[in-house]
Amino acid sequence: MIRARVIGSGSCLPANVVTNDDLAKRVETSDAWIRERTGIIQRHIAVEGEKTSDLALGAARAALIDAGIDAGELDIIICATTTPDESFPATATIVQSRLGMTRGAAFDVQAVCSGFIYGMALADSLIRTGAARTILLIGAETMSRLLDWSDRTTCVLFGDGAGAVVLQAHTGIGDNSDQGVLNTRIFSDGRLHDMLYADGGVSSTQSAGKLRMQGKEVFKHAITNIAAAIVASSEAAGLKIEDIDWFVPHQANQRILDGTAKKLGIDPAKVISTVALHGNTSAASVPLALVAAVKDGRIKRGDLVLLEAMGGGFTWGAALLRW
Repeated sequence: MIRARVIGSGSCLPANVVTNDDLAKRVETSDAWIRERTGIIQRHIAVEGEKTSDLALGAARAALIDAGIDAGELDIIICATTTPDESFPATATIVQSRLGMTRGAAFDVQAVCSGFIYGMALADSLIRTGAARTILLIGAETMSRLLDWSDRTTCVLFGDGAGAVVLQAHTGIGDNSDQGVLNTRIFSDGRLHDMLYADGGVSSTQSAGKLRMQGKEVFKHAITNIAAAIVASSEAAGLKIEDIDWFVPHQANQRILDGTAKKLGIDPAKVISTVALHGNTSAASVPLALVAAVKDGRIKRGDLVLLEAMGGGFTWGAALLRW
């Protein structure tokens, strides 16, 4: 069986760090209020002129170096983003050009915070079917550009950044001992649109709009839906949840991470959390957390790793892989 194996990973964060105390100077909030409700201490915010493609390019270059390959070996670039540089072309094509990649294809995927999981599902399918051998998958966002900075319930939650992985075809024997992606499960429910959305768009307001969220409802659905995706993925692999070594969730809120772990009886020590330092970076959050855990040595070759996320739409899903 052909598997999509991760052969390299990398990340990129804006140098500009904004603490809770910094935010308290511009909106009615406090470090204690933010920490208690979200677990967030700081976030990275892109400065003027710093674009999503800049962060995506930084993560892409780091992932290629880690993989030991150059851009000329890539067949496809997929960029998961809600905050593209332009309405068109795709941010992935900007990265393609700046990497000097002159073959294959590049395109964006939009599933908000679930974008990286959706991209993983697509990349896995392309590699399994033989349509591509080597794919660069990026999650990159400048969510700060979508925020209403007078709304303390949302502006304190989000940050900017990018993470990337290089996936390459690898021959396995077809069971759970194989390295690479074992399965992906993706879902959506468009009826829940009003709970998390941006109040603008090209065909509606001719502007990007601002992020709007019903926090309590999102919290409730996040725990339920993410837990369901984890169960679906583990059951599809014939595994028990306790068989999984590491859980790498979308970094929305520490209370959601804790609530999901409690619901499924997951040891909190197995849950990778970077929300305190990054905030919610939408499609970038899963790869940023993944790269952090790989770099610090927690995630090792051979480990079973489950990635999961939920985002506006609602979209949600999970990807199970052996590192």
